[in-house]
Amino acid sequence: MTTWTTVRVLRDRNARFYLAGVVVSGFGTSALWLASGVWVKDLTGSDGLAGLCLLALWAPTLAGPALGMPADRVRRKPLLIGVNLSLAAVLPALLAVDSAGRLWLLFLLLAVYGAAGVTADAAEAALVAAAVDRRLLGDLGGLRTTVNEGMKLVAPLTGAGLYAAYGGAAVALLDAATFVLAAGLFAALRVREPAPERPVGNRRRRAAEGVRFVRSHPRLRPLVLAGGVTMLCAGAGGPAVYAVTDALGRPAAYAGVLYAAQGAGSVAVGLLAGPALRRLGARRFAAYGIALFGAAVTVRAVPSEPVVLAASAAIGAGLPAVLTATLTTVQRETPAALLGRVSSTTGTLVYAPNVLGLAAGTALVTVVPLPLLLPALGAVLLTTATATAGPRTPRP
Repeated sequence: MTTWTTVRVLRDRNARFYLAGVVVSGFGTSALWLASGVWVKDLTGSDGLAGLCLLALWAPTLAGPALGMPADRVRRKPLLIGVNLSLAAVLPALLAVDSAGRLWLLFLLLAVYGAAGVTADAAEAALVAAAVDRRLLGDLGGLRTTVNEGMKLVAPLTGAGLYAAYGGAAVALLDAATFVLAAGLFAALRVREPAPERPVGNRRRRAAEGVRFVRSHPRLRPLVLAGGVTMLCAGAGGPAVYAVTDALGRPAAYAGVLYAAQGAGSVAVGLLAGPALRRLGARRFAAYGIALFGAAVTVRAVPSEPVVLAASAAIGAGLPAVLTATLTTVQRETPAALLGRVSSTTGTLVYAPNVLGLAAGTALVTVVPLPLLLPALGAVLLTTATATAGPRTPRP
């Protein structure tokens, strides 16, 4: 069944070009994501400042409803292409970061990167819903997870190797090149987009329409709540990855190996996501993933390299479940005219807690021992999984 649904998705021309664009841009993003933390760690020696890279990248999700509005005001395909080309244009500025005194430029560009990503994600979600058969959206979402997270199998190691050989500026140039290529792939999508509806009401009211839709939707609301708690815990545990490498007696660059193991787990769950969503329903699929994530976070506190690698793979398998379930529900059940705002609003409600978690984790990792911090996060996740598992969602 999994093989057949994968073939069905890949036979769709738009799905193929879309997934290729995700692969290319995801490769560059994963490489820069890891390299930026290692870059800061090498220049300052601080785990906390290294964690601020993730905080800068995720902070723009707090403005998601506003950043997603362009996806409902203009055609999504030109918007997605323009965002990719804009990022390619600004990333070379990181060539100027050659000392700790210029790290402000790295943090600033990571924030710009994150803001552009929120707009691009909203445009992407709305464009794919129009370009691909809706019956394939669950399987396509799973494959997107597979190819995007699967980049962690190679991109972090590539980024770490490139950083070690040539420095962070070389990784930034690689990322810029991937955005140019991704823009070309998205340009190849064949989709007829109707002219956007003329906006009604003031800007604040239009932005709030996404919030009202999520709050009133009986199937989407519990998934968004569970996703927010999950990402809060994921953010709080994010900066601990460098403390984990220290506990193993490894350098900071070893985080690339852990992210590669996490990517392997995500590849597996992405291939199973479509059939699992149909069999279990969105809520139970999300709940099982959160439970696995919580158990893996707890086990990651064990100072054993094989155990930590296995736990990283389990984190990769568990974490994407609630995100895939939520995005698929948004794409299937949101009116086209609202899809950009609902997608970005959902992104804010799910990912904004990650920003708070990163801020808390940056402070906690310096004062709370790993054997206390990680099991505490695991307990919260297991409680969330129990609360999320409800009546089986009817098959769409």
